[in-house]
Amino acid sequence: MNHSYAIVGSGALGGLYGGMLANAGAEVHFLLHSDYDHVRTHGLKVESQWGDFDLPRVNAYNDPRAMPPCDVTIVAIKTTLNDKLSELLPGPTRGGGNVLVLQNGLGIEADSIAVVGEDRVLSGCCFLCSNKVGPGHIRHLDNGRIAFGEGRQFGQITPRVRSILADFRSAGIEIEAEPNMGIVRWKKLLWNIPFNSLSVILDASTEEMMRCEATVELARSIITEVHDAAGRCGFPIKSKAIETTIEVTKKMVPYDSSMRLDYLAGRPLEIDAILKAPIAAARQAGSSMPRTEVLAHQLAFLAARRCGPGIAPASASREHAPRSADRST
Repeated sequence: MNHSYAIVGSGALGGLYGGMLANAGAEVHFLLHSDYDHVRTHGLKVESQWGDFDLPRVNAYNDPRAMPPCDVTIVAIKTTLNDKLSELLPGPTRGGGNVLVLQNGLGIEADSIAVVGEDRVLSGCCFLCSNKVGPGHIRHLDNGRIAFGEGRQFGQITPRVRSILADFRSAGIEIEAEPNMGIVRWKKLLWNIPFNSLSVILDASTEEMMRCEATVELARSIITEVHDAAGRCGFPIKSKAIETTIEVTKKMVPYDSSMRLDYLAGRPLEIDAILKAPIAAARQAGSSMPRTEVLAHQLAFLAARRCGPGIAPASASREHAPRSADRST
């Protein structure tokens, strides 16, 4: 292993990848919130299609200031907590290490860049079905591939990217280096925008949605809109990706999206990063995303109603501490 790692957000995503790295012998430090006492005492349990394992002892912290400086800090919290990055990142990055942002949405690297600087931020997308099913207990259900690269330097795969790639592959993690993360992020939005949104609005799992032809057709129309917006924003995606997204979802294990899990648990929804940011980018490019705008308004209503009268929509709220929440595709 080439690097030491800090995991900021040790839920279904950070717990899985951080656990895989630690199980392969890497030095990994986990920042935890609600799980801290349990993980400190009992360690981390991972059930995965890549192989189950237990880590009886892990480097667990509930204060980012107590974390040692690490070569790579992985940001795996929800984007609804990004206003806390100014508190979460200085500890593990104080030695000048890189930050790898593994979050959903568009333009989300800017929040980490504001803390550590553009030259230290890498961007990654996870195509992952994983849940946290109990304290310190991660269940990896399907997929798991990471695509990552430079946050802003499109067109090249740098030595630092290759070095991190080697660590992840040594740990048995499926990962690819990408020269253009802008295209990758829009490809992820082909899935995130329709299926995260519809899972909440329709109160349905992916399996339930794919059993209904009307819902499949609705999803296809939204995916097509996202595909067209990506091209207008300068990130062209092959048209076959539209049907591939549908087919992959049909074959997926029965699965609740991360947004639906957040909604059912009363947590903030990633409306801003997953829907509003692409809408704004399309508008800036002289285009529009009317179907996506409708989804954003519906989600904002449902989030606000869940909070109660007079409470701001969940997408606009900020929590005051990192949660080890379910984190997934």
